[in-house]
Amino acid sequence: MFGLFRENVRIALDSIKTQLLRTILTIIIIGIGIWALVGILSAVKALENTIASSFSSMGSNTFNLQQYEFETQRHGGGERQKINPIISYDNVREFVDGYDYPYTQTSISFLGTRTAEVKYDNEKTDPEVQVFGVNEHYLSNTGTKVQMGREFNFFDIQNNNKVCLIGSDFLKNLFETENPIGKTISIRGVKFKVAGVLESKGSSFGNNQDLKVLIPIQVARGIFTQPNINYTISVKVEDKSLLQDAQDAAIVAFRNIRRLSPLEENNFGIERSEDLINRVAQIGGVLETAAWFISIITIFGSSIALMNIMLVSVTDRTREIGVRKALGAKRSTISTQFFIETIVIGQFGCVLGILLGILTGFLFAKIVNFNYTLPVGAMVASVIISFVVALIAGLYPATKAARLDPIESLRYE
Repeated sequence: MFGLFRENVRIALDSIKTQLLRTILTIIIIGIGIWALVGILSAVKALENTIASSFSSMGSNTFNLQQYEFETQRHGGGERQKINPIISYDNVREFVDGYDYPYTQTSISFLGTRTAEVKYDNEKTDPEVQVFGVNEHYLSNTGTKVQMGREFNFFDIQNNNKVCLIGSDFLKNLFETENPIGKTISIRGVKFKVAGVLESKGSSFGNNQDLKVLIPIQVARGIFTQPNINYTISVKVEDKSLLQDAQDAAIVAFRNIRRLSPLEENNFGIERSEDLINRVAQIGGVLETAAWFISIITIFGSSIALMNIMLVSVTDRTREIGVRKALGAKRSTISTQFFIETIVIGQFGCVLGILLGILTGFLFAKIVNFNYTLPVGAMVASVIISFVVALIAGLYPATKAARLDPIESLRYE
């Protein structure tokens, strides 16, 4: 039995070699369908992994008050339907003083600049460092960890101590060979003592999260005095079961701060990290559906091409089939031979598509600095799909070949 199967495989491979051009074209068509499936799914998975890792560190018991929701409605021309005022420092101060929901802690922060130049002795960075002004709860609320040194404490913030926390990328340029803890760096002429180094978070959407400096918020307000600074308020609840009540209380408090009447809509946004992850998952689901749709259409076309090439193969090898039947080959043997040919071609296309899909997903993840993972599910699905397509495409040609009359086949020219 195994010997007959091996002989059929050998005959199938020889037949493929004799129709090399048509076979290659069919393999490419199948490969394109599998490529679309694996490539898009791997890219979507990389996107979901990156977003999830960015926001999951915040925890599911944290929410933010910010200028806009994650999704902002826009007019056809691209303008926002509603312009919300920024979260000003007066808003922040009133909220911190007035919001007293139990078992919560409030973090306030703002981005001072994205283009700071940090100096240490005679060394300096390129002007692409982000500087944030934060309070003592910022690290805990955002899930940021310290790799070495210490975190900010209450006295650092209240006393406006000129200390800072630096991103891990500073270990690669300013402090290649020495411990940065206790060293003094300069930002816009103001000197800060390094208290700690943050754990690496990598990059997302081109934003390097490891090339930043955190400084006490009041010190930052003294350095960065541009008008209309937009603050972010983050509230962390110790008990997740109290999250919704804490969020509702925060909305009421901030509506009072904004002097909104009961009939007016919120002119600010409130977001939870899990809401953002769910939205990304929804977008990923749409993209996955599109990937399946594109690949199914392409694979359907490739199945027709595969059926066509096998029908041509049956016609070209009519005499061969007649000789084999005259020598005692059964119908099942003839049909098995053609089935094996279609399966071999289908699997070659599958391998080509998987390799191209993995390469595409990997390059996409590298270019946009996403976390790439091997799309095992898509690969398994591709193998199954290509196998099923080969069986379906080979069914009619194999049946036709098996039913050929041996006498008529021997007469065929």
